[in-house]
Amino acid sequence: MGSVFNSTVQVLTATRRYVTVNHMVNHIEKLDDVFYALSDPTRREILGRLATGEATVKELASPFKMSLPAVSKHLKVLERAGLLIRQVEGRTHRISLQPEGLKSASEWVDHYRRFWEVQLDRLSAFLEVANARSEDAKNKKEETAE
Repeated sequence: MGSVFNSTVQVLTATRRYVTVNHMVNHIEKLDDVFYALSDPTRREILGRLATGEATVKELASPFKMSLPAVSKHLKVLERAGLLIRQVEGRTHRISLQPEGLKSASEWVDHYRRFWEVQLDRLSAFLEVANARSEDAKNKKEETAE
C-alpha cells in the first residue's frame, strides 16, 4: 500500500511541477508578445492614438501610408499581446486600448529597475569610499613629501 501511495504522490508532484513550469512559460510567452508588439513604431503610434479613445480600423489607418490589411496585421499583433480589444459591429471594427495588457511588461521593468537601482547605489557607495581613500593617500603622500 505504501508504494502505491508513494507513486501517486510522485505523479501528483510531477504534474504540479509541470503545471507550474507551463504557467511560467505562458507568462514568458505573454511578456514576449507584449514586448514584440511594442517593438514596432507603427504599433506604438496606434497605442498612442487609442490612449485618446476608441477608434475604427479606418481611423487608425488614416495617418499611415499603408493598406488597411497591413494595419489589420499590426492590430492583430497588438490584440494577441492583450493590448487592445476589438468590437465588431457589422463590418465596422471598433478598437479600444486594453491597458491591463501592459501590466506584465510594467512589472518586469519595475523588477529590473529596482535591481539596477540597488546595484548602482552600491557602486556609488563603493566609488565614494574609493575616492575618499584615494584622497587620503594623496594627502599623506603630499605630507611626507614636505
